[in-house]
Amino acid sequence: MNPGLLLLMKSGASVKKEIGIALTTVVVIVCLPVAAVFGLTNPVVIASNPSGYYTGTGDASITGYDWGNCTYWAALMRLQSGKPIPQNWGNANTWAVMATLAGYQVDHTPAPTAIMQTTAGALGHVAFVTAVDPSTGAWTISEMNAIGFNMVDSKTYAASAATKYSFIHDPLSKGGL
Repeated sequence: MNPGLLLLMKSGASVKKEIGIALTTVVVIVCLPVAAVFGLTNPVVIASNPSGYYTGTGDASITGYDWGNCTYWAALMRLQSGKPIPQNWGNANTWAVMATLAGYQVDHTPAPTAIMQTTAGALGHVAFVTAVDPSTGAWTISEMNAIGFNMVDSKTYAASAATKYSFIHDPLSKGGL
């Protein structure tokens, strides 16, 4: 039994008071999981992220990457652009190496439909390049799981930032290998 409740009972507190405390305790215990879920979201990030949580349909042909993660999103975006990638490249931090081994062009030049890749962090990160400004060289990505699991957002980078990332393009032609 609750030690606080035992103290109240010993001190002659009224039954109404004891029931009130017991009910309050139950309400708090029931509400804690709900409060925890709301505590996981950041309303500032969601407000500044018009895309928010991804609610679109997935694609059953993407079997090598877990839904809700950056690798799934990059694979889905490539598939939807008509340029599917292999399903065996592993975590994001291995994609540039795996792409090179699979005959894909990998460099430091962003281009629409390319995959931006970094080895930063424990598992790296990948994103889909949606646009490159021809006059400034700034490039925009669409990414998932950077600001939160299954959350999609976009970012624009200055042209000078490209040297910090690898970009996975289409496969090289057989003659170019």
